[in-house]
Amino acid sequence: MGTTVQVMGFLGWVLLALIAIVPFVTARHRPWSHTNKQVTIQGSEDLVTELPGQPEVGFRHYAGYVTVNEKNGRALFYWFYEASIQSMEKPLVLWLNGGPGCSSVGYGATQEIGPFIVDTDGSGLKFNPYSWNTEANMLFLESPVGVGFSYSNTTTDYDILGDSFTANNTYNFLHNWFKKFPTYRSRNFYIAGESYAGKYVPELAELIYDMNKDPSLYINLKGFMLGNPETSDSHDWRGMVDYAWSHAVISDETHKIIQDTCNFDSNDTWSNISCRNGVDELLNQYKEIDIYSLYTSVCTNSTNSDNGSMQVMFNSKFKMMPRIMGGYDPCLDDYAKTYYNRPDVQKALHVSDGLQLKNWSICNYTIFREWSESRPSILPIYKKLIEAGLRIWVYSGDTDGRVPVLSTRYSLSVLELPITRAWRPWYHQKQVSGWFQEYKGLTFATFRGAGHAVPIFKPSESLAFFASFLAGETLPLER
Repeated sequence: MGTTVQVMGFLGWVLLALIAIVPFVTARHRPWSHTNKQVTIQGSEDLVTELPGQPEVGFRHYAGYVTVNEKNGRALFYWFYEASIQSMEKPLVLWLNGGPGCSSVGYGATQEIGPFIVDTDGSGLKFNPYSWNTEANMLFLESPVGVGFSYSNTTTDYDILGDSFTANNTYNFLHNWFKKFPTYRSRNFYIAGESYAGKYVPELAELIYDMNKDPSLYINLKGFMLGNPETSDSHDWRGMVDYAWSHAVISDETHKIIQDTCNFDSNDTWSNISCRNGVDELLNQYKEIDIYSLYTSVCTNSTNSDNGSMQVMFNSKFKMMPRIMGGYDPCLDDYAKTYYNRPDVQKALHVSDGLQLKNWSICNYTIFREWSESRPSILPIYKKLIEAGLRIWVYSGDTDGRVPVLSTRYSLSVLELPITRAWRPWYHQKQVSGWFQEYKGLTFATFRGAGHAVPIFKPSESLAFFASFLAGETLPLER
């Protein structure tokens, strides 16, 4: 899998805040009809037909398990939405959230880019008019085992969770999923994700690229897209510190202490007491607001003890949970937890019989704390896959303090890629949506006024961005 991996012990403290979401308008669409017999056959046992509170839509969606290791009883839960229009002509996109330990169903599908958004009391769903399945067939995966509904019957599997384990299991999942949905095997395939998926996605892309040398295993991978991604630990830390200072979260004095005493390239960064104290002060200031969305409110009425907005969890490995936060309703995690722990919902998603329930949580903090393997940098994978000709787009919401735009700019600068289109604004609906720069082999863009989970803040803009990515087109240069 390329460069040497190291045990993750670098990112500091678990800092919890809550997500908010731009409210979406409920809409009704024509009911699904049996018009494509070729598709009806595949995956029919996983077809979702009676999801509680679901608005009527004109596309099919499927949910269930795919076994990735028969011997260990290891199975991953997926939720797949056909494209709402011309699904057989559109690409397949796998979406991954990070953590490690957080659910792509709970975040990506439920709060960001899926067609159904959980209502405020967890009793039903709203239609998302900016769902990415208007442009592609969207596949959401809860990975690795222990995340969401995914599981293993072998307890020792939970002791070896890490980047390589996750990539290999996701790769196995894809091949077994294609057995359920064979018409998608030759489809143009892309991977997208955010936060810690900044490591998941390139690692999976590299594995697919390497294994494609065997024609029998070929997956038609065309590229990947990442939002506010963890990329290079040392550069991510420098960017986080400089961003906090430049946005008046920490003082000049704290910034200078960290600059003078922290060697983020070292494997022994936290042995320096002055460095630790400086970073402690930075994190203490972020406790007062939402680190994932600097200018929005925090949830003050959370009933979930795991993600109380002012709670800080200490971790001896000095790590910080890179959760998916943001927007205008910072209590949405609670709604998702209520909805996915309903018996009728689990039965509709083919998770349980509706009697013996599974305990679903949006993030598994044990997985996060005990993660055994994480690459300190995935930049070597970027270089390899750029040379291979894959399409790579990276974007940053510019009000995120957790993996801020500076972290990504510092990381990408190491690649020293030639600039093919200089820094300039891009537009959506006659407004500046952000800025972007095109390099030889990579596009980098910002979203103006968006936090960590960009589609929550800028749903229409992010959908337009996604469409440009799939088409391989330059972002709009004029109003």
